[in-house]
Amino acid sequence: MSAAHVRRGASGRSRPKKSARVSVPKKLASKLPVEQAQANRMAAWAFGLFALGVVGMALLALDIPHKAGLAVGEAVGNAGFRVKSVDVQGIKRMDPRPVYEIALDQKTTAMPLVDVTDIRKRLLEFGWVKDARVSRRFPDTLVIDIVERTPAALWQDEDRLTLIDAEGVVLDRVPVAQMPDLPLLIGRGANAQAVPLDQLLAKVPSLKAQLVSATWVGRRRWDLSFQSGETVALPEGASAASDALVRFAKMDQSAGLLGRGIVRFDLRIPGKMTVRLPREPGEPIVPQSASES
Repeated sequence: MSAAHVRRGASGRSRPKKSARVSVPKKLASKLPVEQAQANRMAAWAFGLFALGVVGMALLALDIPHKAGLAVGEAVGNAGFRVKSVDVQGIKRMDPRPVYEIALDQKTTAMPLVDVTDIRKRLLEFGWVKDARVSRRFPDTLVIDIVERTPAALWQDEDRLTLIDAEGVVLDRVPVAQMPDLPLLIGRGANAQAVPLDQLLAKVPSLKAQLVSATWVGRRRWDLSFQSGETVALPEGASAASDALVRFAKMDQSAGLLGRGIVRFDLRIPGKMTVRLPREPGEPIVPQSASES
């Protein structure tokens, strides 16, 4: 082999390829306020962040983080941290069975994966439940603290009888044979007027203590019935009703209006009071006029 051949072979030998790297074109780099090397590093960082973003989006699309969390939660459950008991506190009147059913109606019993927020949300759908706190007591117990609503009255809407609280929230159905000793609100929408009615009666405590029922007439005014058997018809409007009832309470305290056998006191006309006396035996019944409804 000649020397010339050797030289040609040596000069034709392939050189190792350099590793690919991100670089900024020289024309673009010349326009930037940084040197070529620094521009290349910035471009490399930007490309790396872009690649990480793509990978993150792919993981989210495949629901990898959620699946990994479920796997970890189940692993913790398998280590002995699974729901085995439910400690319900604060219940005095409501049926506790729905609380246990909701607490145990979960996709998994692994303690870390039990959805306490969903349990609380479902409990608040019950009329009895004013508030609820749900927490985990490791290793195996759910603690549910119920804040119950307090029954304040009965509401009769046609043939349906229910318990309501002071805000008019319906708590539960009540059989007629098991009616508690509470004031009775009668009429469509009467429960929604429970708070204004309570505010009205708060100004006349002597009458409030004797109230048996309150009928919401025509969705605009009250007829109040008392233990002595009389009915007091109030005018429309909160202010007019309050003024009329306060005047009636003062007259009752001074003259003893209630308990005299009068059937009805009509206070709907401002400044006037019309009374209806009981009928004598054999007296014809006079139909009630439309204006008296």
